[in-house]
Amino acid sequence: MPNIHTPIRRAEILAALSLATDLAMGQPMEFALKSCALGIRLGKLLQCDESELKEIYYHSLLRYINCNAETHVMAALFGDEIDFRRDYARIDPARASEMVSLVFGYLRRANADSGIFGMIAGVTRGLVAGKKASEEGIAGHCEVAERLAERLGLSESVRRNLGQLYERWDGRGLPNGLKGEAIAPAVRIVSFAQDVIVLRAAYGDEETRRKIEKRKSSAYEPRLVNCYFRGEQELLQGIDATGWEDVLSLEPSPQAALSDEEFDEACRAMADFADLKSPYSVGHSRAVAALAAEAGKRCGLPAEDVAALRRAGFLHDIGQVGVPARIWLKRSPFNDSDWEQARLHTYYGERVLSRPAALAALGTVVAQHHERVDGSGYHRGARGGSLSPQGKILAAAESYQNKIEARPHRAAFSAQAAADALKRESREGKLDSEAVAAVLAAAGHAAAMKKEMMAGLTAREVEVLRSIARGRSTKEIARRLGVSPKTIDNHTQSIYSKIGVKTRGGATLYAIERGLCEVAISGGPA
Repeated sequence: MPNIHTPIRRAEILAALSLATDLAMGQPMEFALKSCALGIRLGKLLQCDESELKEIYYHSLLRYINCNAETHVMAALFGDEIDFRRDYARIDPARASEMVSLVFGYLRRANADSGIFGMIAGVTRGLVAGKKASEEGIAGHCEVAERLAERLGLSESVRRNLGQLYERWDGRGLPNGLKGEAIAPAVRIVSFAQDVIVLRAAYGDEETRRKIEKRKSSAYEPRLVNCYFRGEQELLQGIDATGWEDVLSLEPSPQAALSDEEFDEACRAMADFADLKSPYSVGHSRAVAALAAEAGKRCGLPAEDVAALRRAGFLHDIGQVGVPARIWLKRSPFNDSDWEQARLHTYYGERVLSRPAALAALGTVVAQHHERVDGSGYHRGARGGSLSPQGKILAAAESYQNKIEARPHRAAFSAQAAADALKRESREGKLDSEAVAAVLAAAGHAAAMKKEMMAGLTAREVEVLRSIARGRSTKEIARRLGVSPKTIDNHTQSIYSKIGVKTRGGATLYAIERGLCEVAISGGPA
């Protein structure tokens, strides 16, 4: 395959990650993008310096990177943690009446099936446990946020700010009860900006003004509230239409592309973020990535495709953050309603990874990890001819890894039982036979490799075939790959023989039909 690299910037990774946290927090996608733009406008009106504006930018996008930590505890207390977070964002938690009303309502619903006395007992236990869980949970959230931010290459000041997640101007916040100017300016501004976005969406401008005024000098710094009221029209101009490109244009300098190594680490960090959703999924995405990449090598994929497949493996479950934890923690098999929600995670994953090009290429593979060759998978019900080799391999790798891990409703399969199940799915036409053979071989099972997926093509021959399909001449291909035209001609004849075609047009159609024209995306510049 041609050595094509599409650079990706750190801000693009963070913006994509913010879309995932929007889903996890029960907010519309691009909520964090809008609050980022509003936060920067507020910062400029308040004459923040460049370093503070930089902190505002990154804090806006990363504020809820911690949201998956201890999610199972919140789900156990309140049922649907995503709905709870959405409603929590609308109240002033320091006002006892608002907080008790919210918590009591969710506890009552969570215990509704326990009978009247059981519900009363459950609500009572929940009220007692809720405060402790909240304090411990937020401390854990802050620690997780700081560690993930460090892995994403963010500065010490940004990491410090993430440790002040729910601090308030009046000192009644968490995790450390910081007060007034002891709270970083970026934290004060971002907290306010995000509340404005939430309140306007829920209540409209007039009620938002009333709530902001009510929280002045308690949740919010008075100077910040006054600044907002003075400049409201200017601050909100076009804010509801703010999108991806608007926020990327605000990225502080320098706007350097990530190296391949930095891109890999960003994908690993996103994998770990996703896997925090449930105690049963910890480490799952890393394992799938390793298994899929090794299987890709055994199928003869070019090195760049293997690297892209590994990244898709890291990211394959990023959409799970948008599905309530109670689904993933259910101790009985899914019913139809559960499946409707669970199936959304591949759609969410594709949405989160829809931009930029470097992530969109991976998102195409991620979207296929629950598809099946016979069309029985989800979320599109795509069939074999429309599935890429990488998608088929990822589907087999995820299926195997999922089986050998325990789930709330079943024990882990033995390695042999998982292998037998994959072979059965292959015989039934659900999973691609070569993908299954490659995954089982990668997992240490003896398996005969037929090399059918790539028609026996070598990795170099796949690269040449892709260049042929893109209309490049023999000389152009030779120059790009650093070999002689004669070598390319030999490769071409071998390719035509293996795939059973006689012309460039036939070779191009073959490549399209088998998904071999996908461009593997890299992080750094060519």
